[in-house]
Amino acid sequence: MAGKRKLRVGIVFGGKSGEHEVSLAGAASVMAAIDTSRFDVVPIGIARDGRWLVGGDPLRVLSQEAARLALAEGGADGQTKRELLGRAAGSDTSSALVSVRRSHGLPAGLRQSLDAVLILLHGPRGEDGTIQGLLELAGVPYTGAGVLASAVGMDKATMKALFQAHGLPIVEHALLKRHEWEREPNAAVERVAREIGFPCFVKPANLGSSVGVSKVKAIDDLPAALARAAQHDRRIMVERAVEAREVEVAVLGNDAPMASVPGEVCYAGEWYDYETKYGAGQTTFKVPAALSPETTEVVRSLAIRAFQAIDGAGMARVDFFVEPDGRVLVNEINTIPGFTTTSAYPRLWEASGIGYSELISRLIDLALERR
Repeated sequence: MAGKRKLRVGIVFGGKSGEHEVSLAGAASVMAAIDTSRFDVVPIGIARDGRWLVGGDPLRVLSQEAARLALAEGGADGQTKRELLGRAAGSDTSSALVSVRRSHGLPAGLRQSLDAVLILLHGPRGEDGTIQGLLELAGVPYTGAGVLASAVGMDKATMKALFQAHGLPIVEHALLKRHEWEREPNAAVERVAREIGFPCFVKPANLGSSVGVSKVKAIDDLPAALARAAQHDRRIMVERAVEAREVEVAVLGNDAPMASVPGEVCYAGEWYDYETKYGAGQTTFKVPAALSPETTEVVRSLAIRAFQAIDGAGMARVDFFVEPDGRVLVNEINTIPGFTTTSAYPRLWEASGIGYSELISRLIDLALERR
């Protein structure tokens, strides 16, 4: 419409979690594809130390900072992080930055001038309800799930308890506290061996993107895996290792959510670790997944049920295991899934008839609708 004011949309990226680089790559993709005839973009970066950066090119600054850390890190994860950062470092603006301390929350004066915020943070302090609560207090509409659904979606233990309460089929699991592992390591190992067995997966209860996750095949390898997970969280989730196809479904909407066609994650590695998930050429994502019509309907229906079980909003990606006998298990829900153009969530919607740019617009519209 001629003369209609464009909406001013803040895009928040970076953050303090181990998924910092994934967030930067997603932000670069969104800023390149967002409909600039409808939206004026305000990039808002959050550094690893909690500094808020606005003005100039915070994406470039954070990409450079993260690249230095990834270079020092070395190893497979470090290489994968550098690849992700290469996707985010295309900006060349040299304007000065304004640095705002984390204790100030949203930068001064910004909340009054934003019509909505598109959240592209992942993991703790981004996907777990914390920034959602900040934006609620500021009175600014934001994309994705609210405070409660975000917290539940991030916390694997609470998520699984809620899924069980809603009658959703899930993987057998056990929950350990870090202090239990540290005080009585032998008892913790014996409990896992007795209740779950091997092979199993050990992971932090509150993290994503396979950070801190280990596959354990024998009891002798369990202590190192528990110690690794305990570095990231005070609660440790141990799950039966499922030999199954890995299928994902995207959900979009608020009170009347819809499910995409399913896709299947295929990879040559032994399991879907960080390097396999984000490294170039490590994963093949088949859309649509080669499932029977009956199984397709089951996973799409369960995706909606999982979304509604946590009272989701806006978007989510629901991950499933399809076992050889056809049994379908809900693995987890991600309330802010990866959002690069090659990520599963946008690809699932593209195959379902919604392109990347339109998907971004719909998420912003859903945020305004929910407000």
